[in-house]
Amino acid sequence: MELSLNLRQKEEEFINACIRKERWAQKQLYETYYSKMIHVCIRYANDPDEAKDIIHEGFIKVFKHLGKYQPGTSLNAWIKRIMVNTCIDYYRKASRKRTEDVDKAAHKFSTIPDADSLCAEKEIMKSVQSLSPAYRAVFNLYVIEGYSHREIGEQLGITESTSRSNLVKARMKLRAMLQPKYKDYGK
Repeated sequence: MELSLNLRQKEEEFINACIRKERWAQKQLYETYYSKMIHVCIRYANDPDEAKDIIHEGFIKVFKHLGKYQPGTSLNAWIKRIMVNTCIDYYRKASRKRTEDVDKAAHKFSTIPDADSLCAEKEIMKSVQSLSPAYRAVFNLYVIEGYSHREIGEQLGITESTSRSNLVKARMKLRAMLQPKYKDYGK
């Protein structure tokens, strides 16, 4: 019990140092969480440079709203939520600049093994990044972050059926990109 109180006090002191804009604390927070959060941003971005823009914007929000963080809860989860929301905001800004016509799509099934079990993470990430922003956002929110189609629709300002359609199309495009590399698998 005493150990958890000491850890909570130390976390509160650290958070308060960040709130007071003490550079050592802000630097430590940034360096501690950068590598975890850049992976979140890369999933939503078109390229590494865009991911860096998003993560920096996200950390600005983290430092701005750090007073709202509840010590004792997961700081990692709190920061990740801000990063995901920053990615969504970035997507919304980009989608306002251009619109896409979304058709309904039927579910298709593949007989090839699951791409996750065959591809290196970098290859999958490269394929995900090549998706259109609309497909990439829905794919990440549903598959990676675990949002429901209703929640995705609310977050992105689209209908639930558009979210489903975008997910199906994203999976079909990913399958088309990854399948040729593994067409002879198991023969």
